[in-house]
Amino acid sequence: MPKITYIQPDGARTDVEVAIGISVMEGALRNGIDGIVAECGGACSCATCHVYVAEEWLDRIPAANSTENSMLEFAEGKADNSRLSCQINVTADLDGLVVTVAEEQ
Repeated sequence: MPKITYIQPDGARTDVEVAIGISVMEGALRNGIDGIVAECGGACSCATCHVYVAEEWLDRIPAANSTENSMLEFAEGKADNSRLSCQINVTADLDGLVVTVAEEQ
C-alpha cells in the first residue's frame, strides 16, 4: 500500500499506509488523522477536508476540476497548492505523497 504523510498545522507528521482506490480523505479518516472533518463524506460539497499538497507532488496528481475549485473558494486559507483530499484518489504512483492539513476546516 502507498504511504501518505499527513502533516498537522503544528508540524507533527504521521505516515500511514493507505489502500489504493480510496481517497486521501478516506485514508485520513480510517487512520485517525486529526483535522480532516469530512462533513460531506467525500461528496465535494463542503471543503472540510482541505489540505495543502507538497509542491513536489502537484504535477503528479490530477488537476482539480471546476467543482473542487468552486468549493475551495470557500476554504479558509486557500493557497495555490490547496486541494480537497476527498478528490485525490490513491494510486501506487502516490506512494510518498505529503499533504499538510489546513489549520481551519
